[in-house]
Amino acid sequence: MTCDTYDVLIIGSGGAGLSLALKLADHSVHVAVLSKFALTAGSTYYAQGGISAVFDAEDSIESHIEDTLNAGAGLCDPEIVRLAVSYGENSINWLREQGVVFTEETIKTGETKLHLTREGGHSHRRVVHAADATGKAVSLSLIDRAMEHLNIELLEHHNVVELITTTTPGKSSKSAIGAYVLDSKQQHVKILSARVVVLATGGASKVYLYSTNPQSATGDGIALAWRTGCRVSNLEFMQFHPTCLYHPNAGSFLISEALRGEGGKLILPDGSPFMQHFDPRGELAPRDIVARAIDHEIKKRGIACVYLDISHKPEPFIREHFPMIYEQCLKFDIDITKQPIPVVPAAHYTCGGILTDSYARTDIDNLYAIGEVASTGLHGANRMASNSLLECLVFADRASEDILKRLVGIPAPPSIPDWDESQVSDSDEEVVVSHNWDELRRFMWDYVGIVRTDKRLHRAMSRVELLKREIAEYYGNFRVTSDLLELRNLVIVAELIIRCAQLRKESRGLHYTLDYPDTDDSKPPKNTILTP
Repeated sequence: MTCDTYDVLIIGSGGAGLSLALKLADHSVHVAVLSKFALTAGSTYYAQGGISAVFDAEDSIESHIEDTLNAGAGLCDPEIVRLAVSYGENSINWLREQGVVFTEETIKTGETKLHLTREGGHSHRRVVHAADATGKAVSLSLIDRAMEHLNIELLEHHNVVELITTTTPGKSSKSAIGAYVLDSKQQHVKILSARVVVLATGGASKVYLYSTNPQSATGDGIALAWRTGCRVSNLEFMQFHPTCLYHPNAGSFLISEALRGEGGKLILPDGSPFMQHFDPRGELAPRDIVARAIDHEIKKRGIACVYLDISHKPEPFIREHFPMIYEQCLKFDIDITKQPIPVVPAAHYTCGGILTDSYARTDIDNLYAIGEVASTGLHGANRMASNSLLECLVFADRASEDILKRLVGIPAPPSIPDWDESQVSDSDEEVVVSHNWDELRRFMWDYVGIVRTDKRLHRAMSRVELLKREIAEYYGNFRVTSDLLELRNLVIVAELIIRCAQLRKESRGLHYTLDYPDTDDSKPPKNTILTP
């Protein structure tokens, strides 16, 4: 079996992974970037809203910090928040250097400046965007730059089976030295070795039946890191986006929060607004509050969805600000300039993840985690809108700084044993994978969703344990496929989410339980940390 060796192996081709690859490659570092599917299949490409950064003269770093801390419900790390927010302007400028074209507006002097929009939780307009397809603009620009770079190798349709570690010489700790990787096109497992390995695999929202995320968001990095020996943190805080298009053929199309930032109103089927009953900020309350309010109204009234209405705004305004949403809704015979949009909440963002420090380092030597897969302390108990792409850029920058400083002192990886397939055969029962996948996502939605109880969590754990045994037996007998690898990772992440939720005996941020409906202010809030 051949083994390809690199300086740095980056697993994931979204905003975090590609930003890091470009920053390292500019310093003559040989980088491989793996993408599980096509390069554009990750969450960055589908991110509509934008990137939060302080550009407005009336705004300030202190205000952005305060808003982030408030949204995070007492669990953000203040030092990490300050670090991330203070990188905002530099991050936007770096993206512009990579060719990203953001939406601008003409001011009275005739000059142009960045157009800033406002989203839930923000007290000022500070969201830099490219119309309503910011992620696509960022993703395509970074892919173009990476494809041109001689020091970057892009490997599409490569799914990691397992990380490879060795014992650090003179220490009891482990070091990452590469990965066993399934080449899905060739259907064979290969070895990729590296001095440094970086997880940039995104979140785990596909653990739920309804999600705004692409098919790739199966928590692979979290499961890989956990099996390797990394701690994880705060996985009970799964963010549900309040407004996903409700239509049988729409898949999981997200209706951006910016729509509410520009005056969109949430209404019941009879046309009456309801958010004023739940929060004085109405439609601009943080996502957890809005999602719970919608969930409450749907369950209380036995309705299928609520509606988001921006039709009171002039048609040219709507079409200019939300071209992608306008076009997409029109495909389903919904003209958003004339009628409200049917919406429901859907799993959207993983606020917890692999525990990292301020340089994106994990518990394993030479293994880093950046972007949604990591738990940096920025989001706390609830991520504020548009802080996620900011986090990708900031921690790609921090990781590159640390890797460039340390790389010369890291020895070349030792030889790695071949992947052993001698005891397995091709599966004749693929239906097991699809059935287990469906069952897992359904009970996670029903029992570990927006509103939880101890009894529901206990039921979910019983089912997870059963599925884990079935999947382990299947994995031991048959050749790996991409679907099987995702299912194996997803069931581990489901278990970690449930375990974190069971440990938190209060309601805080995104974790809301009917058994402990109040926030426990009797002691300082703590992060939920699980150790393998």
